[in-house]
Amino acid sequence: MNTEKNFTEGKILGPLMKFALPVMFAMFLQAMYGAVDLFVVGQFATPEDVSAVSTGSQIMLTLGNLIISLAMGTTIYFGQQIGMGNAKKGGAIIGASIALFALIGVALSVLIPIFAEGIATIMKAPEDAFSQTIDYIRICGAGMLAIVSYNLIGAIFRSMGDSKTPLMTVAIACGFNIAGDLLLIAVFKLGAMGAAIATVSAQLLSVLFSLIIIRKKQFSFVFSMKMIRFDKEIIGMVLKLGFPIALQDFLVGISFLVLQAIVNTLGVNASAGVGLAQKVCGFIMLVPASFMQSISAFVAQNIGAGKMDRALKALKSSIAVSFIFGVTMFVLAFFKGDLLTGLFAKDSDVIMAGAEYLQAYAIDCLFTCFLFCFIGFYNGRGNTTFVMVQGLIGAFAVRIPVSLIMCNWEPVSLFHIGLATPCSTIVQILLCFGFYAFLKHSGGKNKSTEIAKKI
Repeated sequence: MNTEKNFTEGKILGPLMKFALPVMFAMFLQAMYGAVDLFVVGQFATPEDVSAVSTGSQIMLTLGNLIISLAMGTTIYFGQQIGMGNAKKGGAIIGASIALFALIGVALSVLIPIFAEGIATIMKAPEDAFSQTIDYIRICGAGMLAIVSYNLIGAIFRSMGDSKTPLMTVAIACGFNIAGDLLLIAVFKLGAMGAAIATVSAQLLSVLFSLIIIRKKQFSFVFSMKMIRFDKEIIGMVLKLGFPIALQDFLVGISFLVLQAIVNTLGVNASAGVGLAQKVCGFIMLVPASFMQSISAFVAQNIGAGKMDRALKALKSSIAVSFIFGVTMFVLAFFKGDLLTGLFAKDSDVIMAGAEYLQAYAIDCLFTCFLFCFIGFYNGRGNTTFVMVQGLIGAFAVRIPVSLIMCNWEPVSLFHIGLATPCSTIVQILLCFGFYAFLKHSGGKNKSTEIAKKI
């Protein structure tokens, strides 16, 4: 049986939900991945090791998100080809993507260890944890080829409508990571170095097991090692679609780091509380975030098939389902935020600070169901430049200025500072509706799809 799923025929909500659920579970496991690292280090290592893992993992998370975002170019392009009935071209697309991301992985594997000390300095790693931070960055950096391969596999299979294989790769990595953490940190007392070795080893083993599983699957296209080559046209299309998403994610990530820096001026409890709230947000935003990834593949296929009506129905259906969960998360986070932040801390002042900040994110839960689904929709259409622009406007024209204003609004409140995020989301939603009106007025032409047809 073929691995690819065709989303251009039949019902919409059922197949979309079946596709989104494994994506959501994969994202949950990915969130648990980082949480387990910090938990095990916190239980069996020194505070310096905890600081090193916190700083180093943030760097690797940023790089990982860049790779995932760039790989969206492969997801969108391949999905559009399936929708146009050109699935047999899959081998060439996969081969060119492997060549591109292998080059990126090798380059990062060489450069990050070389510049590890400089990176730790820029991140202002504490003096007592400086050497541990460098060790963590160097080990993870040396394993970037495995990390890149791990993320590329997920992107390729999501483009084919297969979200179960990426879930399986994440589950394998998560399992090996937990075992590695317990062995290297709890038993061998390797601290931050052990956490780094466990992370890289887990993702390498996940890639190897995934390749074994993939060999047993059947595809509607032929793939051979000869297809792994630098096809300028295909790589150009992948970069054209993926680069704006990657740039947006990188710069938006910086805006959140700026917001964190602003909060850090309010003291240790505020800083720690916001850190806890951010961790909780990774879980309460799982549903809209999973739809953002899932709808991209769904829409890409239907846009490729020229079925705009199905793409719009998928957008509306995903918003409706996400909104139901958004209301639930709003009630839980707004009224019981202390229970959520209490899962990650024991200090009552830190717990309450996190709960106060989380109330603002609770409000954002009511709006992200619209924004995330719109972003997935526009990514699937290939309108990635617009997605980049609206993200940058939200981050630098709204989120940072509002947080600065709130920081100087007496009395200073973490809830008020946190309101910068829903304010940004509202502006971005308005931009998304405006762009939709523009597309409707212009006939909804999709340049990326037209280009894809010529390649």
